[in-house]
Amino acid sequence: MYLVHGTRVLAAGTLGLAMLAAGGASAPAAEAAMAARAATATAGDGVIITPGTRHPQREATGGPSTTAECEQSLQIACYNPAQLQQAYGLNALYSRGITGKGATIVIVEPYGSPTIASDLRAFDRAESVPNPPSLRIIRPAGKVPRYNPGDPNMVGWAGETTLDVEYAHAIAPGAKILLVETPGGGRTGTVSMSQIVAAEKYVIRHHLGDVISQSFGATEQAIGPAAIQSLRSAYTAAEANHVTVLAASGDTGAAGLEANQQSYYTHAVTSWPASDPLVTAVGGTRLNLDSSGNRNSADTVWNDTYSKNANQLVNGSNGPNPLGTGGGKSVMFTRPSYQGKVRGITGAHRGVPDISMSAACSGAVNVYQTFGGQPAGWYAACGTSESSPLFSGIVALADQVAGHRLGLINPALYRLASQHAPGLVSIRSGNNTVSFRQGGKKHTVRGYGARAGYNLATGVGTINAGLFVPELARAAR
Repeated sequence: MYLVHGTRVLAAGTLGLAMLAAGGASAPAAEAAMAARAATATAGDGVIITPGTRHPQREATGGPSTTAECEQSLQIACYNPAQLQQAYGLNALYSRGITGKGATIVIVEPYGSPTIASDLRAFDRAESVPNPPSLRIIRPAGKVPRYNPGDPNMVGWAGETTLDVEYAHAIAPGAKILLVETPGGGRTGTVSMSQIVAAEKYVIRHHLGDVISQSFGATEQAIGPAAIQSLRSAYTAAEANHVTVLAASGDTGAAGLEANQQSYYTHAVTSWPASDPLVTAVGGTRLNLDSSGNRNSADTVWNDTYSKNANQLVNGSNGPNPLGTGGGKSVMFTRPSYQGKVRGITGAHRGVPDISMSAACSGAVNVYQTFGGQPAGWYAACGTSESSPLFSGIVALADQVAGHRLGLINPALYRLASQHAPGLVSIRSGNNTVSFRQGGKKHTVRGYGARAGYNLATGVGTINAGLFVPELARAAR
């Protein structure tokens, strides 16, 4: 959820804790009230999502930087689509015509970007990625305001849109892209979650997409069970219509922002919608690649809390700051049945994440943007806002292999893990423990360490797509 500048977060209405039964449906009265409000999305509509205001880091060259150039100019690594494709074993699939053909990836974004179509074409030309069969933009929740390059909120979401669209497409170049833009709404500088729910339900009801990627989230405690329950209707609709829904697990490690969006909880928390049992939570890893995309060493848990270079780019300080993959135990949802074989790790709780992909800010990706508010050009981007669209491309590839939508894939993921499927790659090193200074004190929020098999930092691990895509297609039938 970082564009090397700030997190996409949900701010909150109701506070309080209560465990919700895994997979439960939202209350009809609450759903009806939410739907009635969706057209106007007033400030009182419950849950508000707000982007950060930090800017992404512009690369030094006029074109996409190489890994070596980023290491020299930004003191971090950066990767391009070809490197990711090599690293995840995707070329073996592409050579057999498995590109996501016939599938549609849905990217949901407040405001969107006014230049996404031309930016994607330029990105594709520079990175040698085929153009998508189509990039369609719809606005089912209402009219989107005219883009204002002086509005940091709109600029932030335009950057988010660019990252999500370009990297979902980079993984599944043969899939159609449906960009769903929402109007914003709520108080000045905020956007409404209820509009996103209404837009997603429109997509599901009209059978417009196969996998939905969401690059936003909020600490469960900052939202509260009543608000979460009232906003789950899109996910119950997705399950009923066999649509896969993904969500980024968060970028503050085991910590998370309180409702005021200024201070962090000083104990371990998780975020919603990643924690929803009807959603596949996508966490973050650190790829360690050479210039060809080959792994120098095994992937690790993404945690840049003590990386001075990453913190300088993201936070403008040497750190430590909470900067790593979200993961932990839900306080809102009980353990779903598909996590039964990992109950020794999750206990009675829903565990997050389910699976992980590249997200590290010390190993970012190249994006191209011209939407205004920042100089046009190439930028380094990172976070679980990267990993969620990356995995949406993987699901699109598996949809093509299966010949149909896969729907909720979590049961299949945990079956594959229990079978030690070769396409799943365990993350065995790292953790999502984070530290920060707050109120004049240094706090450390102890997270969860990597281990073979399932863990609460990276889920069932990451993937070798050449093996995993056909495994998932078979397991989710």
